[in-house]
Amino acid sequence: MAAVAQCVRGALRPRLPLLNVALRTSPRLLCAATQQKNTGQNLEEDQNQSQNEQKVEPSSAEKLLAEEKAKLEEQLKEVNDKYKRALADAENVRQRSQKLVEEAKLYGIQSFCKDLLEVADILEKATESVPKEEIKDENPHLKNLYEGLVMTEIQIQKVFKKHGLLRLDPVGAKFDPYEHEALFHAPVEGQEPGTIALVSKVGYKLHGRTLRPALVGVVKDA
Repeated sequence: MAAVAQCVRGALRPRLPLLNVALRTSPRLLCAATQQKNTGQNLEEDQNQSQNEQKVEPSSAEKLLAEEKAKLEEQLKEVNDKYKRALADAENVRQRSQKLVEEAKLYGIQSFCKDLLEVADILEKATESVPKEEIKDENPHLKNLYEGLVMTEIQIQKVFKKHGLLRLDPVGAKFDPYEHEALFHAPVEGQEPGTIALVSKVGYKLHGRTLRPALVGVVKDA
């Protein structure tokens, strides 16, 4: 056994200096390895941080773009609304102008028609004032005059009708305040209350609009 121990010691003696050298140099190696490891970790952290920053920066840009897009869409919506309102206003103005032009065409002769109504009234009174028993062949002058007045009255009514002027002679019709003007109310036997019993002066309508109301007497309850 002693011999074996001596042999082992003899074998280890040449290697002891190498072990001492290795033990002396190992801390340096360990420090270098640790520094390299730390450097690698720092590089990895820097890379991760830069990647995060890169991720954050596009998110901010996208947010700004989204806000700008929302603003532009809102402005576009407002412009479209204003454009539509302007079109609607223009269309309303056009329709009103067209209506005014049409009414001017229809009722532009209103004053002229009112003046002609007086002529028609005179012709009617003239024909009514001629005694019917005097209209005979023995009195040709009166007969011809009467026939001329009647023909003139018929012709003027045709002209009135051609231009939309219609005569209102509402005997027996219901009283309408938009077309008739009541001069008096009186009970009349055999007629319904509220109807027109007498027309003192005929009325006229121009294209459906009352130009002159008829002057009438209205039946009332007894």
